[in-house]
Amino acid sequence: MLDGLGANTAVQFVGGRLQLEKLGAAEEPPLMKELRSLLDDMLPRLDFPELLLEVFDRTGLPADFTHISGADPSMEDFGVSLAALIVAEACNVGLVPIEKPNVPALTRARLLQVDQGYLRGETIAAANARLIAAQGELDIVKCWGGGHIASADGLRFVVPVQNLHTGHNPIYFGRQRGATWLNVVNDQVMGIGGLVVPGTLRDSLFILDAIHNLDGGPKPETVVTDTASYSDIVSGLFAICGYQFSPRIADLADTRLWRTNTRAVYGPLEHMSRHTVRLDKIRAHWGDMLRVAGSLTMGTVRAYDLIRMLSADGRPTGLGEAFAHYGRISKTLHLLQFIADEGYRRMIGTQLNVQEARHRLARKIAFGNRGQLRQRYREGLEDQLGSLGLALNAVVWWNSLYLDAAVKQLRADGFPVTDEMCARLSPIQYDHINFLGRYAFSRADVAGGLRPFHDGAHEST
Repeated sequence: MLDGLGANTAVQFVGGRLQLEKLGAAEEPPLMKELRSLLDDMLPRLDFPELLLEVFDRTGLPADFTHISGADPSMEDFGVSLAALIVAEACNVGLVPIEKPNVPALTRARLLQVDQGYLRGETIAAANARLIAAQGELDIVKCWGGGHIASADGLRFVVPVQNLHTGHNPIYFGRQRGATWLNVVNDQVMGIGGLVVPGTLRDSLFILDAIHNLDGGPKPETVVTDTASYSDIVSGLFAICGYQFSPRIADLADTRLWRTNTRAVYGPLEHMSRHTVRLDKIRAHWGDMLRVAGSLTMGTVRAYDLIRMLSADGRPTGLGEAFAHYGRISKTLHLLQFIADEGYRRMIGTQLNVQEARHRLARKIAFGNRGQLRQRYREGLEDQLGSLGLALNAVVWWNSLYLDAAVKQLRADGFPVTDEMCARLSPIQYDHINFLGRYAFSRADVAGGLRPFHDGAHEST
């Protein structure tokens, strides 16, 4: 890395402090703008309930919603009732605009029956696993990634009713209380897991718990987060559990690099590398560290509780110090790669942009009650935010399906769509989906095929 540092024009040393040039926008392939315009115009226009019913019919997803007793659903039009509940929960509008007394599948009694018997964390997770697997089989999705990179970030919600699973934070909640939905998203743009966190406790205390309780998809190898999740102990726990922890670095000039060789000379990085990793502390606790890794992986201990124990009263215990020093090794390797490899920096930025885009879509879907949640119990928050996560994945799966078909159609028509161009497309689009007002829950007659592509040229002006 030192050999190539002088040739790295993005790196400068000002007053002995390292500065890294911000990444500009990557150059796009020719015809990329035209491709996006064509695809945006081709995607069929539809209402959100229609989308959910189509996803249900194409994937068989309602089968994952077994009764709490273990029985399979046997009621007529169960999928319609289930879709209605997902809309009520995810859009945060409740049952009033959804229920229809003259439609058996949409009566209040039926909706409450399905809600109490079928909609819960384990069935939502099983349905997510089905969508994750189905989306990964689409050709276009392979251009976005292999599912081995994931990011974790929190989406904040005000909860203006009494709930013990909420907390104060004036930055996010003003004078009220709130909760954070910490969700994990892979590089194929699917949500693969999530946790509801009281208030705004540091996300890093919960990220490992979320990673170890995924709904489906490949196990991530690289976990991307923002700078707020950055700590030595957290880095050590990720490393010993087999993950590459890759947080975004906000201020590189104030970051330390750690050495194991006190005699080595690191040239222009010398001033950043004055601190030494205590390998003796790691060796002394190595057996306990491996046992901790096994407990975390098997789920017998929560990472949140463990991290708190390793830093009792703000000071690390002996085992905590061992994890901190172990984490400084992987942290330093991450920093060096971050400095030297533009592609690595772009990967981190791209994945965090994916997460932010999903959060914008989540806000678009959960528009009711001004985006505030009114659940009085932890289980209510978990079921509602789980439904929101399932709704997000349903939109991403549907968009992926139709983008894949549209790209194949354009290629058949002679438009030169390359895999490089496909890699820059995103299934997080929603201008063609109506989330407001119309809850008809009608199925399109597609006779086993796809909906016809939209043709804006034939719209009336």
